[in-house]
Amino acid sequence: MPLYVYEVVLADGTGGERFEVLQKMADAALTAHPETGAAVRRVFAEANTPRAWTDAHGKAAMSDSNLAAKGFTKYVKTDNGTYERTTGTGPKKIQRK
Repeated sequence: MPLYVYEVVLADGTGGERFEVLQKMADAALTAHPETGAAVRRVFAEANTPRAWTDAHGKAAMSDSNLAAKGFTKYVKTDNGTYERTTGTGPKKIQRK
């Protein structure tokens, strides 16, 4: 069943409070607010669809600033086999034994 968006029609004809109603497609559009009885009209709104995951989303999620904000520490492996901290707390270098 689709989720429809309605808005209360104010005395001057402008839109007021918006609310959502889960209805069958065959159901008639509401003309009155289900709780208050105020006049309403159905409005077209942007569909609530999930966005596709992209490489940019992954890059942003693993950025140093985002990881630090979430309380994580990130280490990067160097050419000589040690790991150096790029963000967060902890030792600056970790030596592999």
